[in-house]
Amino acid sequence: MKDQLTISISTINGSRHWYFSKRMQRNIKTFFVFFVVALAATVILIHHLYTRVDNAALKQAELTEHSRTMGEELSTLKTLKSELENDLSEREERVQLVSERLGELEKVLGVGEHTSTNNLDARLDAAAITSNVRMVLLNQIPSGSPVGKVRLSSGFGKRIHPVTKVAKMHRGLDFAVNIGTKIYAPADGVVEVTRRSNKGSGNFLRLQHSFGFSSSYSHLKAFKVKSGQFVKKGQLIAISGNSGLSSGPHLHYEVRFVGRALNPKPFVDWSLNDFEDIFTKERRIRWESLIKTVEQRVAQQLQLSSPKAVLLAENSK
Repeated sequence: MKDQLTISISTINGSRHWYFSKRMQRNIKTFFVFFVVALAATVILIHHLYTRVDNAALKQAELTEHSRTMGEELSTLKTLKSELENDLSEREERVQLVSERLGELEKVLGVGEHTSTNNLDARLDAAAITSNVRMVLLNQIPSGSPVGKVRLSSGFGKRIHPVTKVAKMHRGLDFAVNIGTKIYAPADGVVEVTRRSNKGSGNFLRLQHSFGFSSSYSHLKAFKVKSGQFVKKGQLIAISGNSGLSSGPHLHYEVRFVGRALNPKPFVDWSLNDFEDIFTKERRIRWESLIKTVEQRVAQQLQLSSPKAVLLAENSK
């Protein structure tokens, strides 16, 4: 019986005995060890599952937060897209308005029919060049009347001199103005000479302008500028009179180009509204060459970006 294990349990009802052989003991031990190992494995498995659940929950929370953030960013992008679309629409409307107004300006300047491109920058540059060229020419070449709108008593050309009664070329215009009428510079320039005299042209003044042009004023009463003084277009330069060889109060006005007398009438009528008329009325001046030179200067000064403007600026160097 040494190899047996006896377990006895006593109660008030008596005692009970269980006998385990050595083989059964080994089986019980083996079962117990297996049970402990299985229990440990179950605990480890449960702990692993709980860890995975916790990680999954954390990952789910991260995904939820990321999804919320992405949703906010998407909403922001949609708002930005809507704002950009509205801004683009407004800009397109402004561009259309600018294009329409530019078209009106091109008609006034007479450049629309020569413009073969729809590029707004090129059209703006062309209009800027043309308008600035015209202002330069009208400011630096005699244009308009030096005494305003008054009656002409004698025009340019051959005539009988009212005092000497001799047929002679009249190289200017006579404005029928009273003594004391103010005379204004028809263009920017410098006073070349102021000469007092009781003979011929009487008190005489001559202005030198740009590009070889000059203008002169005869039979004056008084000078308002001095020799060598620079003057601006529209500046008071003299007072009309009746000095020298004159049949009555008037202003004798001449315009010359490199010393050659020109008919002043086209220059008196020259304005922004009738800008191109002078090119056909006065053909002794190479206007095309002059305008090209001024265009090159203007393009360089304005620093424009269109191909035409860049080419003009490069040609001026």
